[in-house]
This record gives sequence, structure tokens and C-alpha cells, in this order.
Amino acid sequence: MRTKLLNDDAERTFAVILETGDEAVSSLETFARENAITAARFTAIGAFRRATLGYFDWQSKEYERIELDEQAEVLSLVGDIALQDGRAKLHAHAVLGRRDGGTRGGHLLEAIVRPTLEVLLTDSPAYLKREFDPEAGLPLIKLRG
Repeated sequence: MRTKLLNDDAERTFAVILETGDEAVSSLETFARENAITAARFTAIGAFRRATLGYFDWQSKEYERIELDEQAEVLSLVGDIALQDGRAKLHAHAVLGRRDGGTRGGHLLEAIVRPTLEVLLTDSPAYLKREFDPEAGLPLIKLRG
């Protein structure tokens, strides 16, 4: 385990409410860029009219796409925002509830909101930076200093 105290002062917390038709990932990344957010964590609930989740295949180093082309409740959406190649990049995992009570979960690749996504985002004044890790085949957060 690696840890680093990021901030022991006040942090900014935002309520970010997405509406029907908004694409969740790109909307949150745009919000982060427009508000100079470089290190944040968030949780959210709401619903999607469709979503694409991903399961990372360790052998191929690629995400297997899990398409959900139906209305689904966002039971849990958690993630962070960190710098990757100098830009705010979202990393989120979701558990989505289906009409029959079943669930689908994975890495959130894309999702269209309907009717709302209620996001509580806490911005820290420290930087989190992702760097490509060749063994994992993914950009991972690197703690420095």
C-alpha cells in the first residue's frame, strides 16, 4: 500500500448535477478542466438511459466492453480525477441496477444520463498524476514527494 497526505486544510466540495442527455464522463472531465481541478474524488447516484462499462482484461491490456442499452439506476458511482498527460482525466467504477433487480458493474467508459446524475465532488489542492505503467498496461496514479 502507498499513501500520501494530500491536504490537511479545507477542500472545495461541489454538487454537480447532470441532466437528461448529458454524457457523464466527458461532462465531468469538462467540469474539472473549467474549474482547474487536478485532484478530486467523487460519488454519485442517479440514472442512465444507456451505458458502456468495461472489464480490464489483464492479458490483452484492453477493456472488454459491457454494453447496457436500457434504463438503469446508478446504485453506486465512485471515482477520482487526476492529471494524465497534463489534462484532467476521470477514473470511475459503477454498479448499475436493472429493472429485474440484477446489476452490471465495471469501469465507466461512457453513459448517457436520464433523468439526472447527482455528483458530489471534493477537490483537493494537491496534484494527482497518472503515468503509464507498462506492466499493468494502464495509466496509474503515481505519488511523489
